Amino acid sequence: MTPSRRVKIEAFGGPDVMQIETVDLPAPAPGQVLIRNTVVGFNYIDVYQRKGVYPLPLPTGLGHEAAAIVEAVGEGVSDLAPGDRVVYMNAGLGAYADRRNVPADRLVTIPPVVTDEQAASLFFKGLTAQYLVKKTYAIQAGDIVLVHAAAGGVGQILCRWAKALGAFVIGTAGSPDKCEQARAAGCDVAIDYTNDDWPAQVLAASGGKKARVVYDSVGKDTFMKSLDCVAPFGMVVVFGAASGPIGPIDPELLNKKGCLFLTRPSVFPHNADVATFRANARDLFDAIAAGHVDVTVGARFALDDVAKAHAAAEARSVKGAILIIP
Repeated sequence: MTPSRRVKIEAFGGPDVMQIETVDLPAPAPGQVLIRNTVVGFNYIDVYQRKGVYPLPLPTGLGHEAAAIVEAVGEGVSDLAPGDRVVYMNAGLGAYADRRNVPADRLVTIPPVVTDEQAASLFFKGLTAQYLVKKTYAIQAGDIVLVHAAAGGVGQILCRWAKALGAFVIGTAGSPDKCEQARAAGCDVAIDYTNDDWPAQVLAASGGKKARVVYDSVGKDTFMKSLDCVAPFGMVVVFGAASGPIGPIDPELLNKKGCLFLTRPSVFPHNADVATFRANARDLFDAIAAGHVDVTVGARFALDDVAKAHAAAEARSVKGAILIIP
């Protein structure tokens, strides 16, 4: 048995509902790997799940992604060995821990050119950006791309990657300060979408040309106007709803706006198959190594201070990624 310290919640609520418990882990079962987390990544979905906005069966752990070291492997695991550096983002909730057993096919080996901190802070968000720019709409050089919430965690990665692929990137954000962050993340132009005339500013920035694709993680506050920013036969990609759900859409509207395509993808189906998952991860690691994808770490918190990490995230007091160090 191996001791593990992990976060558990037994009720939804504020940061103080997260408690640290110590449990004994059994040896990894067939197909499993015992890992020691070195850096745990924070994602805002962790807050929504803790608060019950996205309800989970209780009690539950929290956390989706971490970089780790393999300590032991179960029967049938031949592609991983003790000492390997690995990262994961879909191995079941519970990344807020120092050790855990996880399925081997949910792990990816980290190449030497990528640090544990890069892996833990970029993996979930980076794989989201990867399917958006490579699969949902394959960005081509010269494309005009509109990215909402361009100063956010996924937004900044998405903008940098789109720019590296040769796109003209227009980003929107919710304040002048966030627009500055979006420009620093590679946007050619950044526009404050709290101004009612932001669609006109988008068209002015592109010389009157509409975007081939709009990536919208804001939802209710931006969606209808996003439809006016897409070129005929272009695509609107809704991959989040930070301002609230969009609501029902009449398909005829897409016809009237220019025979548009509308899709609502997510990261987990794009990485459900282990071979595809690992190929997508290699694509992300190559982008990191090339400098196309990067991250600024804004704060590091010990596992015992996980409540402070959540409080800081909700207060929007940290610029950059939040990491939890077991």
